[in-house]
Amino acid sequence: MHLGKGLMNSSPGQALFGFLLAWYIRLVTRTTRWNIQNGQILTDLLLGERGFILITWHDSLMMIPAGWPNTKSTRPTKTLHSLVSRHGDGELVARTLRHFGMVMVRGSTQRGGKDYEPDRQKGGAAAMRRMLKLLRDGQVIGLTPDGPRGPARQLSAGVISLAQMSGAPIVAVSIVTERHRRLRSWDKFRIALPFSRGAMVFARPISVERRLGEPAREAARLRVEAAMNQVTDTAGLGFGDLP
Repeated sequence: MHLGKGLMNSSPGQALFGFLLAWYIRLVTRTTRWNIQNGQILTDLLLGERGFILITWHDSLMMIPAGWPNTKSTRPTKTLHSLVSRHGDGELVARTLRHFGMVMVRGSTQRGGKDYEPDRQKGGAAAMRRMLKLLRDGQVIGLTPDGPRGPARQLSAGVISLAQMSGAPIVAVSIVTERHRRLRSWDKFRIALPFSRGAMVFARPISVERRLGEPAREAARLRVEAAMNQVTDTAGLGFGDLP
């Protein structure tokens, strides 16, 4: 047990587990019969010049790569930049998503390798500045607005601030499989299983005005939260799986 924990916490161990998890996600993606709703929304946004913010609840983060174009014929000019915590399972998530051509934003404006490496003194502020620049450059930011610690399915006001300052629209998406297992974590994280049915549901883009009073800002937060919950419920409804 101690040896396994040590391996997981080591850089080579995290690299290995990231590779294996990416391989497993590809297996699930290729053996799942997908039902896609409103997929044209993502296609149109990727063809446009504006950046946008893609959000999903933390419990269904695992299958986000399934909905992102990543083959040679479909790979978009925009890159998905995912905000990943420096703590907990953040490093494993980062190691996994890199295999799908995604870039991590981890709290710094300094670039190291393919990722924007953490600056522990200026983590949150530096990450926000980096995301604002990327969105203004027409790129895509991926967020789990209830992560990394919850409460589950409660949208953080941070995504509203990012949308206000950047002018970028928010797009909610839920990607789930019928066959899955739930972890005993704060969000009951879904482990997708292969050879299943799956659903990808995208919501219409939501824009947030730059200047809002506190009541209007809270109303915007609730509107985005409701859109996120709606796509989540719609995705699970097809096979009777509601959170």
